[in-house]
Amino acid sequence: MNYSPYFFLFLFGLAVGSFLNVVSLRYKPGQKLLDLRVINGRSRCLHCGKKLVWYELIPLISFLVQKGKCRGCGQKLSFQYPLVEFLSGLIFIFVPIALMAGVVTPYTPVAILIWILIFLLFLLLSIIDFHFYLIPDSINLFLAILGILLIVIQSLTLNQWSAVSGQMSFTGHYSLLFGLIENIWLNHFFAAVLAMIFFAAIIVLSRGKGMGWGDFKLAAAFGLIFGWPDIIVVIFLAFVIGAIFTAPLLIKKQKTMKDIVPFGPFLVIGSSLVFFLGKRLIDGYFKLFNF
Repeated sequence: MNYSPYFFLFLFGLAVGSFLNVVSLRYKPGQKLLDLRVINGRSRCLHCGKKLVWYELIPLISFLVQKGKCRGCGQKLSFQYPLVEFLSGLIFIFVPIALMAGVVTPYTPVAILIWILIFLLFLLLSIIDFHFYLIPDSINLFLAILGILLIVIQSLTLNQWSAVSGQMSFTGHYSLLFGLIENIWLNHFFAAVLAMIFFAAIIVLSRGKGMGWGDFKLAAAFGLIFGWPDIIVVIFLAFVIGAIFTAPLLIKKQKTMKDIVPFGPFLVIGSSLVFFLGKRLIDGYFKLFNF
């Protein structure tokens, strides 16, 4: 196997991750996500304001060489910089690998590009939601558009045999247990509507304290992207991961039930698990109960 293409993809992903850092760190609630007047400015240290030169902006390498500190003031740099760059690099490697491992069609390169964009937006919305407890409408809209493009591609490539064999779902043949496999458009729009109803119910019943409308819109986009029954697994995993994360904080009294916790990152983690490990997770679940 020739690994050199993945090496260059990883390097390109690092550069894209550096751009995502710029967008997320310069974003302010209420402004456009890609405001050129904001993101075009020279990069500076967030502590001392020193303008950074080119060798201080090399993705991942600069952070490691500088030992995570600003060369001007010596203040520690946010670990977000290398983490986002590294995750972006991994997206450019593992998304193509995952999709190339399945049925390859003439539309597979387009699907790979769309899924890379989706995961980059997943990464960006996680950062913004973590910092500001909100998800920009522009991200939700773009994700919904990419979801519809995926439906178009799948409708062009998946025949009836592919549908009934479970290839239209990341849960594999387990999706056959849930129906709605004959029409991919109905499948994905049903998933979107179901996700919206579920999150709307939480918002209404909790009077806006249990979930936000940004999560409601994000769930709809996720439904379009993943379809039925994958969206159920995504939401289930998101709540389980959210509970695992917040339970220790509640026990240590670092958080209370009234505190806001960003749910977007949990949905992203759940969707990532479904994308890369969906069928294996279901296999493990049934083996756990000896089914």
